[in-house]
Amino acid sequence: MYTVRKVTQDLYWVGANDHRLNLFENIFPIPRGVSYNSYLLLDEKTALFDCVDWGSANQLVRNVEDVLQGRKLDYLVIHHMEPDHGGSIEEICMRYPEVKIISSEQGFEIMRQLGFTKVDEHEQIIVKEGDTFSFGKHTNAFVEAPMVHWPEVLMSFDVTDGVLFAADAFGSFGALDGKLFNDEVNFDRDWLDDARRYYTNIVGKYGPFVQDVLKKAATLDIKYICPLHGPVWRNNLGYFLDKYDKWSKYEPEETGVMIAYASMYGNTEHAAQALASNLCEKGMSNVVVHDVSNTDISELISDSFKYSHIVLASVTYNLDIYPVMKNFIMDMAALNLQNRTIGIIENGSWACTVGDKIEEFVDEQLKLCDVLNDRVTVNSALNSANKSDMDSLTDAILDSMKKNKELKEKAQSR
Repeated sequence: MYTVRKVTQDLYWVGANDHRLNLFENIFPIPRGVSYNSYLLLDEKTALFDCVDWGSANQLVRNVEDVLQGRKLDYLVIHHMEPDHGGSIEEICMRYPEVKIISSEQGFEIMRQLGFTKVDEHEQIIVKEGDTFSFGKHTNAFVEAPMVHWPEVLMSFDVTDGVLFAADAFGSFGALDGKLFNDEVNFDRDWLDDARRYYTNIVGKYGPFVQDVLKKAATLDIKYICPLHGPVWRNNLGYFLDKYDKWSKYEPEETGVMIAYASMYGNTEHAAQALASNLCEKGMSNVVVHDVSNTDISELISDSFKYSHIVLASVTYNLDIYPVMKNFIMDMAALNLQNRTIGIIENGSWACTVGDKIEEFVDEQLKLCDVLNDRVTVNSALNSANKSDMDSLTDAILDSMKKNKELKEKAQSR
C-alpha cells in the first residue's frame, strides 16, 4: 500500500499531501501544507471522484493503481474544476483511455478553457441538479452548488453509504499526513483555525450560496463528509455544520474582541495594548491583538469572522487611513463581512482624520455593522488625558456585548 486510506467498505482516499507549496492560490500561507483529496470507489464499475494538483499527480497515480489492482477505471467524476483538483485530469485520461468523464456542463467548458483537449477523446456525461448515476450497488445523486466557490461546482451524495462528496465546502488548509478522519485529530485545537481561515478567505464572500447548500444538505442522511481539502468527517458532523452555518450567516462565532492596530512608531500599538488590558481587567479576556503590518491578511480576516467586536486602531497617514489598515478593511468589505460592532482608536500628530475615514468606510461598505460612538483620539502618544476615553470605549464594548446577549436570548425565547 502507498498512502491509501479506506473511507468506507468500497471507498478509498487516494489523494495527496503537499508540503512543498508555500502559498495556496499564491496568496494564503500554508505552513502546515495542504491535502488534495481524491476518492476511488470500487463497485461493479470503478469511479474516481476528483483529481489533484498537477504537482502531486504522481502520488495520485500510484494510489489509484494500488487500489485498482489491475482493474480498469470506468468513470472519472469531476465536481470542481479548479486546477488544484482538476490539474491532473489529462494524466488520468492518458493512463485510462476508456474512462468516461462525469461533470457539469460548465465543468466541461472550463476543462476546454484550461486546454484539457484529452477530455474530448472520452465519453462525456453531463449531470445537473437532481440527476442520479449508478455504479452498481452505489448510486450518487448530484446537487448543484454554484459559487461555492466557482459557478460550475457540483456535489454528489452516495445514497447507499451516506457519503457527501462536498467539493471545496467543509475543507481546510493543512496536510493530512496519514490522519484522514476528524476523530483522528484534535480538530478544535489543531485544525479549526485553518478551517476558518480557509472558509473565510476563499468561500466567505459567498455566504448566501453556502446557506443554500446547507439547506439541501439538511434533507440528506449524511454519515460522511468527504471534502477536497482536509479531514473526512465521520462523526460529530453537527459541530462543523454549525460552524459553516455561523460563518455563512456572518454571525460571530464567539463573543470577544479583535483589536487590529496599524502603528508606525509604537504609539498606536501602545493604545491598542492599553485597551486590551482594560478589557481584560473588566472581565472580558477573550481578546486578540494583531499588528496589521505583520499579520497575514488571511489571519486578520479569519479572526474578523470569529469575533463579535472589532477595534480598528490606526495612525493617520497622508490625511487618510494607514495603507495596511485600509487594505484590511477593504478586504473585509470584499469578503462581505457583516453583523459586527466596530470600535475606533485614531492617532495623529496633526490633522487627525483617520477615525472619520474609517467610520465613513464602514458605514458605506460594511453591511449591518455598528460603529460605537465612543472613540479614543490619541495626539501622537497616549497620555493621562486619554484615560476617560479609553474607559468609555471599554464600557461601550462591554455594554454592546450585554445588549447583544439580551437580544439573542429574547429572540430564542420566542
